Amino acid sequence: MAVEPLSTLQTSPDVKQNRQNRLNALTEEIKQLKKERNAVILAHLYERLEVQNIADHVGDSLGLSQVAAKTDADVIVFCGVHFMAETAKLLSPQKKVFLGNANAGCPMADMITREDLVEFKAQYPGVPVVAYVNTTAEVKAESDVCCTSANAVNVVKALNVPRILCVPDMHLAKYIQSQVPEVEVIWWNGFCPTHLRMQPEDVIDLKKQYPEAMVLAHPECDDPIKDLADFIGSTTKIRETAMKSTKRVFIVCTEDGVRARLSEDCPDKLFLTPTRACAVCPNMKLTRLENIRNVLRDMEGEILIPEDIAVKARRTLDMMMAIDG
Repeated sequence: MAVEPLSTLQTSPDVKQNRQNRLNALTEEIKQLKKERNAVILAHLYERLEVQNIADHVGDSLGLSQVAAKTDADVIVFCGVHFMAETAKLLSPQKKVFLGNANAGCPMADMITREDLVEFKAQYPGVPVVAYVNTTAEVKAESDVCCTSANAVNVVKALNVPRILCVPDMHLAKYIQSQVPEVEVIWWNGFCPTHLRMQPEDVIDLKKQYPEAMVLAHPECDDPIKDLADFIGSTTKIRETAMKSTKRVFIVCTEDGVRARLSEDCPDKLFLTPTRACAVCPNMKLTRLENIRNVLRDMEGEILIPEDIAVKARRTLDMMMAIDG
């Protein structure tokens, strides 16, 4: 008996229909469990589209945590990575918080520990620490103020100091330095592996094919990519800029989930990813509908932060939000 090629099986109408039926069944199960648990589902823009589409709110990590804190939900399911769920717990200590997939960590956040930061601070006594929100609660607790990719420049300006320590992302730190040259920015050598897969040559090649394209870049990209950008901003700001722009073609220099989201939201526009490698964060793509269903069903793996750490970490977030107004 002849065996049908795998490529045919993968694209056959039956396979597609079976997958859609499975997704539909999982979606209904999640909706019912969410109602029973009085839960809210948050999804970062880097998540799979099927996860974004089941979520109550989609966006940046801090913004999602702030939205969840204002809801009357008893349970938060954060579809993202571990530090994001920790931030949600810090802002909603009275709620039960779960990560969509307990194995979803962040390589950048893991590049600095509390002990690392203590040693770093000892080299520069009295210099305030600005911690990117992409850090663990323990690192936040050892810092003076948090920042996001959207507000980092304003946070540093508001400190009104001659020097800062910036952890963990050196590329965000370099961007801050370029925008606030009067402040000496001393950075930790952390980075986002996904953003560094993008190469400037790829952007240049795409610009040759689409000279009218607008280049959108995240601050976590390396400087040569940012130097080619027409706009630099957070994932939410990139999305907003592309949606409002009259341009028809965009080169999106950030994790591929943003391009996928924009392609679905704006089908009349073309969104391209400048990479020969894969601009996909494997940790962000770990969460599937089955994981969300299991979390809501079993309520296992609750995010818990020791109170002494939580109090200090929350203070850095509160200070940042006070600056934001």
